[in-house]
Amino acid sequence: MKANKIKNTRIYDADHDVLKAFKGSGIEIIIGLPNGFLKDISVSQDRAMDWVKQNVEAFVPGTRIRGIAVGNEVLGGGDPQLWEALLPAVKNIHVALDTLHLADHVEVSSPHSAGVFASSYPPSAGAFKETLMPYMKPLLEFFSKINSPFYINTYPFLAYISDPEHIDLNYAIFKKNKGIYDETTKLHYDNMFEAQIDATYAALEKAGFGKMEVIASETGWASRGDPNEVGASVSNARTYNKNLRKRLLKKKGTPYRPKKVVKAYVFAMFNENLKPGPTSERNFGLFKADGSIAYDIGFTGLKPSSATKVL
Repeated sequence: MKANKIKNTRIYDADHDVLKAFKGSGIEIIIGLPNGFLKDISVSQDRAMDWVKQNVEAFVPGTRIRGIAVGNEVLGGGDPQLWEALLPAVKNIHVALDTLHLADHVEVSSPHSAGVFASSYPPSAGAFKETLMPYMKPLLEFFSKINSPFYINTYPFLAYISDPEHIDLNYAIFKKNKGIYDETTKLHYDNMFEAQIDATYAALEKAGFGKMEVIASETGWASRGDPNEVGASVSNARTYNKNLRKRLLKKKGTPYRPKKVVKAYVFAMFNENLKPGPTSERNFGLFKADGSIAYDIGFTGLKPSSATKVL
């Protein structure tokens, strides 16, 4: 990461070996409180305090823990018990940080999937599912109070493979295309990534939180997939991530929020070679499991790469 000037990263747990490895690197890291801990922590302030002491206080300031993602894609998932537990867990973690005088340096958030939307096309129609509003609204109220952004895991790849007949691949991977026109806002979109971010802003606005910042906590493209995962290829993954990187380096906003600089975390650093599920799940990495590059977007690997070069 240092060799490639990557300054921010997220992990999905709080693995102590990883946190030790980041010590002194200067890289800012968001750690994860896995969904399996939410119920426990939602009902026990002591449990929350123990978790923060063991996984945050023990490592700062040497390791630059910048945030805690409490759960991942909870409200977009199908477990109502977790929906109930999310806000109390978030509050207990925040109280623990506050008590330890860490709340000014460590942000509390909870990334969402596209499963929280009732609609997201066109962008101005972005809206949260009514069934989730009893959980989403109080969560947003709390995040607004503590100044946390709204993190969304956003994947043009998933939208494209779900409907390749009607979605232009070029629109999904930032290549030249005619784009879409949003009649309501009179705005033109030439890529799906920005349209998805603006759909999130529209949903937040309808919920009463128009000033909240949106950050893409995950976005990426698979370099291999099963036969039904149309578009999962080295060429498309390289094009998507290379163009995304260029887009982010411009530090510009979106059509609907031109003054809010777009920020995103690319999923993922490495191919997760042991992950179950469809082939794509093991092939989102910019790097292979051995540290060589999966394909070339201008990063250097830990060892010479046998990765396919795409002209």
